[in-house]
Amino acid sequence: MSYLDDLFGLEGKTAIVSGGAGVIGTMMSDALLKAGANAVIWSRTQDSVDAAVAKLSALPELAGRVDGCRVDTGNETDVDAALKKTLERFGSPDILINAVGGNFSKGPLVETDIEQFKQILHLNLVAGLMVPTKIVATHWVQNKIKGAIINLTSMTSYNPLSGVWAYDAAKAGVLNLTMAAANELAPHGIRVNAVAPGFFLGKQNRSLLIDEATGEHTTRGKAIIEHTPFRRFGEVEELVGATLYLASNRASGFVTGISIPVDGGYLAHNI
Repeated sequence: MSYLDDLFGLEGKTAIVSGGAGVIGTMMSDALLKAGANAVIWSRTQDSVDAAVAKLSALPELAGRVDGCRVDTGNETDVDAALKKTLERFGSPDILINAVGGNFSKGPLVETDIEQFKQILHLNLVAGLMVPTKIVATHWVQNKIKGAIINLTSMTSYNPLSGVWAYDAAKAGVLNLTMAAANELAPHGIRVNAVAPGFFLGKQNRSLLIDEATGEHTTRGKAIIEHTPFRRFGEVEELVGATLYLASNRASGFVTGISIPVDGGYLAHNI
């Protein structure tokens, strides 16, 4: 075994990737699989589970280490049942990635739809962190397992973006609860960290950043590029290194309560 395999390899480990059918979740799952781990994809619809598992199983050597489970991660009963299925398939998980989240509202504060505001908070903070963390961490504490949790924070965890009130609040909450959970779970040997992606084009934000008619950057897209020292959007593969670092107890065993920005310098921008 090489030095790097020993430091970053995850052979024999099992990871739950909640929201694992999304663009970032699929990339993280692929990285964990290639590092030797088993991966269980949790997603809200069976179609998305099946599609993600099929994509991740494309390489024959990975096929036997991928499974999926349809689960509403905002529902404790659902998550408890999904954990039991994961235990039956691969045994106890060692890694939990909370990649559920998103936004579907933008506008002035005074026009905020409060019910939609609550839905976005629920998606990102309850389904995207609290419920899976509660259920899996309970299992780890009861069984004395030193697990690792990786949450997804955001640029809005640090600085708000205009018009996305619920998403701003939710992602600020994810950063706060990452630190709070790290503090509470540290005595059990459980690490809680986060990756903070900068701006990566995906299904949910493409229309905000790219004009579909012209293919050019929108006003918001141009503003983000101007604010990013690398002057481009990120490539999803650029999140792999931070994911593997935080997942490996050998590489980051004394690291907890942090959020690693992978943002092309967005947060370092100055004038």
